[in-house]
Amino acid sequence: MTVDAAHLEHARKVADAVLYEGYLLYPYRQSSQKNQVRFQFGVLMPPAYQDVDPSERSASHTECLAECADDATIEILLRFLHLRRRTVQAASGDGGPPREVDRLEVGGTEFTTWDEATETEHLFRVTVSSLFGAGVRLPFRSGPSETREEISGEPGTGPAGWLIRREEQVDGEVHARAERVAEPFGALRLQLRVQNLTRPAAPPKRREEALSTALIAAHTLTGIPDGTFISMTEPPEWASADVAACVNEGTWPVLAGPADCRNLMLSSPVILYDHPEVAAESAGDLFDATEIDEILTLRTLALTDAEKQEARASDPRAASLMDRLDGLPPEMLDRMHGAIRYLGPAGTKGPTGTKGPTGAAGPPGATGPAGAATPQPDGGQAPASPETPWWDPGADSSVSPETDHIMLAGVRVARGSSVIMRPGARRADAQDLFLAGREAMVEAVFQDVDGNVHVAVSPASDPVADLQRSHGRFLYFAPDEIEPVRTGTPTGPDGKESLSHEEETK
Repeated sequence: MTVDAAHLEHARKVADAVLYEGYLLYPYRQSSQKNQVRFQFGVLMPPAYQDVDPSERSASHTECLAECADDATIEILLRFLHLRRRTVQAASGDGGPPREVDRLEVGGTEFTTWDEATETEHLFRVTVSSLFGAGVRLPFRSGPSETREEISGEPGTGPAGWLIRREEQVDGEVHARAERVAEPFGALRLQLRVQNLTRPAAPPKRREEALSTALIAAHTLTGIPDGTFISMTEPPEWASADVAACVNEGTWPVLAGPADCRNLMLSSPVILYDHPEVAAESAGDLFDATEIDEILTLRTLALTDAEKQEARASDPRAASLMDRLDGLPPEMLDRMHGAIRYLGPAGTKGPTGTKGPTGAAGPPGATGPAGAATPQPDGGQAPASPETPWWDPGADSSVSPETDHIMLAGVRVARGSSVIMRPGARRADAQDLFLAGREAMVEAVFQDVDGNVHVAVSPASDPVADLQRSHGRFLYFAPDEIEPVRTGTPTGPDGKESLSHEEETK
């Protein structure tokens, strides 16, 4: 593509993450139950398989808006994974023909039968003017192919076997159309329909069979070097109605590349936000973007040698992942432990009187959820300055979870206070049934960047409370989900005892 190379590289990193999302899941072994049913995102099956399973689609449809002239060039990069079946053949000791086996071990290395996949790309260039009316149909074909890799045996004994990799033929087309909308601005509505047109020799009866002629994780990267795309997530007012009228099936288009890039659009089977990017702290693809890299890395490092050996035998990408993590430097693991992102120059939204993300000061005595007063620091520190990062716990001296308090029904509640847990309707966890009415001790009073108050508590008589406390693990409730109880000690600012809600209303 002829768009800016740096922008395209940025977009490709995200597109690659989409391409391999769910390709092979932890613990990265083919014997794992979660790896028995693979390839769940962006799968376009051959049309014949829809007779077996109508829920599987054979086409995706993308519509988005752009601003460009009629003579502008549009570049469409179609990307998908093409299934490649790997089988193992073992050499016969008597000189006879090789036989297919599920597993072959040679010199401590294990070779297994497995379904791999190859990255496939098709690039098309069209002019805007050619897309008006019926548009253009852009056919493509991948495969068939077959390769044979020798597995060396002991020195002087000849090959121990072979790895056979086969790809079936896949046929399809991209149907591109366009029309002018959003008068008087005359934006372009671009339509891209990616369709699998493969006709297998025998109609597939099972999903495993159909995958060999499917487009897996299919998505498009579309560029207009001399134009700009309009955000489908946050469109300008003049284009909002036409954006709402766009139809997207099986994919969702977002602006791709860095934040200053407006001429690249990624239409992905995974819903993303505009200008998505891979975290700089990530040490490499783990094939599961829904997981936290650090947790997944630590789990993988904890696999036994036998489990890692099976993972290496399952897939070359799994083998590369194991090698990468086994040699991961400590500083790379530290980078994954956490990072503070400064989203902009906005000030901290701290306790009363401090500035929020919009720079508007909150009035003194502002209230939190259900009328509960926002926490106040006992030490009376000055509010954080507007220059304080939006959320840096070490930089904001105006909040102190261990000493802040809230007032509930005229009772001061802070660390060490006893409360009764009353989980409200907003909580949908069935385990809350076991917490309702139980006594707990307040561990800290927190306030988030939106000004909401959260009270951390530990259930009374909890046998693991000390252990949970050492790890910083607490239960969190809104102020209207707890009520104070008699503590027997003066906790209010005037020295009065704290009373429960029932005692206050008698």
